[in-house]
Amino acid sequence: MQPDLHILEDPAAAVGELLAEQARAGGSIVLTGGSTPGNAYRRAAELQPDWSRVTLWWGDERCVPPDDERSNYRLANETLLGLLDALPKTVHRIRGEAPPAEAAAELDAALAGVTLDVVLLGLGPDGHMASLFPGSPQLQVADRRATDGPPGLEPWVHRVTFTVPTIQSAKRVVFLVSGAGKADAVARAFGGEISEAVPASLARLAPRVEVFLDGAAGDKLDRR
Repeated sequence: MQPDLHILEDPAAAVGELLAEQARAGGSIVLTGGSTPGNAYRRAAELQPDWSRVTLWWGDERCVPPDDERSNYRLANETLLGLLDALPKTVHRIRGEAPPAEAAAELDAALAGVTLDVVLLGLGPDGHMASLFPGSPQLQVADRRATDGPPGLEPWVHRVTFTVPTIQSAKRVVFLVSGAGKADAVARAFGGEISEAVPASLARLAPRVEVFLDGAAGDKLDRR
């Protein structure tokens, strides 16, 4: 399945608008970490400061305390939650400070019976999504909604992550990617074969997949 590609001057602004629209509608939103989404979160908070109809999740987390600079929760707290007039009705923070297996089991149990309306993901230069890295045993986990495992890239801390089936079950999967350093991964994930060698390509089996890119990240897609 080919995703819907949006190559834009400011993809983070577009994703912020998408998140704000979903916040107005309500439902479940899954956030991501990394360096790119902060601007999208700020834009979403500006456009829709009332998130009281939303249940909020994270697709993965580094196993660090919530105030650690590497924490995905901390990023969202500083760029989204701290800017809202009305907080989400439920915030499912992954307890990065807990033992990884325990935190993963908590997330797995919390996800039982849940419909995920929007799952926001980034893309690693190696083609990973969430904390599902090429060659990771976590790619094979199909009997749980969440799992834990070691990292494939810096920062070298243990991770808790959604499993592949959990991501594929979402109604809408949205990738936000920017920068020339991601161009090869973009071409492989969204223009090549669906393969565990490029974990992000596995998200293309979800019902609806959209990819928001800047020109630098999408540069090599144009040549395929």
